[in-house]
Amino acid sequence: MKLNLGCGRDIKEGFVNLDYIPLPGVDVVADLERCKDVPLPFEDNTFSDIIASHLIEHITNILSLMQELHRITKPDGLILIKIPYGSSDDAFEDPTHVRQYFKGSFGYFSQPFYWRADYGYRGDWMPLRIELHLEEMYKGMSYEETLVAVNTYRNVVREMWVYMQAVKPIREPKKILQRAPEIVFV
Repeated sequence: MKLNLGCGRDIKEGFVNLDYIPLPGVDVVADLERCKDVPLPFEDNTFSDIIASHLIEHITNILSLMQELHRITKPDGLILIKIPYGSSDDAFEDPTHVRQYFKGSFGYFSQPFYWRADYGYRGDWMPLRIELHLEEMYKGMSYEETLVAVNTYRNVVREMWVYMQAVKPIREPKKILQRAPEIVFV
């Protein structure tokens, strides 16, 4: 099964379409901010694929959501997160965005990043690939030049696509287990 998380009006055929608002085509209505106290209405290991497009930047209780998504995802299941890049105007202009995300943010949804602290998070997502969708004027530069621009300037990346895999059972919180994802400029 596949889950279209926070689908809004983007109803996908062949997916369970979940949103906070009971819009036409929404299959399941759930409040993603309440995952700590109210589990999503799915059994463990239900979904092989999840899409979350322009959703997580709106979520305050992100670790609770990511832990709950880990629970309902099959071992080695995949999630694709599409999101405005943290240094883009899109990330800041929408007043409903509560947090900005960067290419280094997604390791914190894995256990190895909690080798120094424990916030009670028990999900484990391994970032596999991060696609940074560039503004036109930055395309064609060398990888190194592009990386410098991304790390230095605003509005270089308009959107980020993050592919992560559910790791089950969860890994130990050890720094040595951290893995860097592939970074690709598109």
